[in-house]
Amino acid sequence: MQAVRQCQPLRRAYSTMPTLARVARTESAPLAVRFRRRKRFGALPRGATDSTESGLTPSDKDTYVRLKATGDIRKTTTEEQYINNKNERRSRIRGFRSAVRDGSVEADVVGQRVYLPNIIMRLVRNQTAPGQPYNPYEATFRLPQSITKTDIRSLLLAVYGVKTTYIRTDNYISPWYRTMEGRERRPYKTYKRAVVGLVEPFYYPHRLESMEPQERKLREEWIEKNFSIQHQRNLRKEELLRLTKGQGRMSWKFNAPYATKRSHIIRLVSERREARENLVSGFASEMKALRRTGENITYKAVRDRVKPPKNSEKPDSSELPSFG
Repeated sequence: MQAVRQCQPLRRAYSTMPTLARVARTESAPLAVRFRRRKRFGALPRGATDSTESGLTPSDKDTYVRLKATGDIRKTTTEEQYINNKNERRSRIRGFRSAVRDGSVEADVVGQRVYLPNIIMRLVRNQTAPGQPYNPYEATFRLPQSITKTDIRSLLLAVYGVKTTYIRTDNYISPWYRTMEGRERRPYKTYKRAVVGLVEPFYYPHRLESMEPQERKLREEWIEKNFSIQHQRNLRKEELLRLTKGQGRMSWKFNAPYATKRSHIIRLVSERREARENLVSGFASEMKALRRTGENITYKAVRDRVKPPKNSEKPDSSELPSFG
């Protein structure tokens, strides 16, 4: 806690938030708040913010106008002064109080000290829409439902030195699953999600979307080699196909080119025959041309002048039907 004592300001910068941080604050607002603002101001384009140039949200702006009209604040108070005064109250860290010792201001802990907390906070990627950039001024955590916003703020600051601007939490409840004993919920599917606004940007490490094509390919190969994610998906698909294939009239079959069908065989035979006939006609025409010029007709001379067609290559054995 000595590091916390020396952290004198303990302020979270609201009015000085960068544009991306304001966008993150707007998009992470509660759903009811976003619906209310959309009904009043209209829909915002993706990647835009509804805060003013001074950093006031619509709710702060309404409060500022109302207090100024009722005379609770001075008429000469500007938006910057109002939000700075409000942030003096907002920016306090719960569980601490300022104390003056030997002429210096220190932070004393007034809450209960917790040593080595057994709290598992799992950092996950932010939910980002397809085609949108990753917002580095937000971080998403999965944690137990008993953890409060005050616990999150205190833990991030005291242990990791991370300053936060806002915290949004929502609970995910596991659905009911039918078992042999009845119905039950899955404990590992019940958790609390916390979206934390950051003062300093943080980029999630090893994001495939941010890598170069070659680096991304190597990263995907490393993941597949160590975790076999795609291999397990293929095994699950094969097992699902085996279980759902059915019997008799209700069964299904693979379509061409994965199955041996008469139409598929006839098509392959016709393609080979056409390639062979084109090659023979090319040899015949070149032999006639050599005979007209009086040159000596040899296989090597004719072969050098005839270019075999591209489709005359031997087809892949995987495309050929197999007969037992």
